Amino acid sequence: MSKIKIDQSFIREIASDGSDKAIVQSIIAMSQSLGVAVIAEGVETTDQQKILLYLGCSNFQGYLFGKPMSIELFNQTINKFKYH
Repeated sequence: MSKIKIDQSFIREIASDGSDKAIVQSIIAMSQSLGVAVIAEGVETTDQQKILLYLGCSNFQGYLFGKPMSIELFNQTINKFKYH
C-alpha cells in the first residue's frame, strides 16, 4: 500500500500557523482522493494530534507516542504486553 508522509516541518506549527494547516489539509485531501494512506511525522502534542484527526489523518509518528529506541528495547517493550 502506498503512503504519503507529512513532514514534521508542517506539523510543528499546525496549531498556530494557518499556512501549515492549509498545506496539511490539502495533502490529506489529495491523499484521500487518491486512496493513499497518510502518516503525520513529528507529532509531539495532543493539540497537533487533535487537529490532524479533525483533518482526517489518523496515522502518526512522534514523541507524543514514544521516543526513538533500539529494536532490542522495542522488542522487550512489546513482549511485556503479550499474553502467555
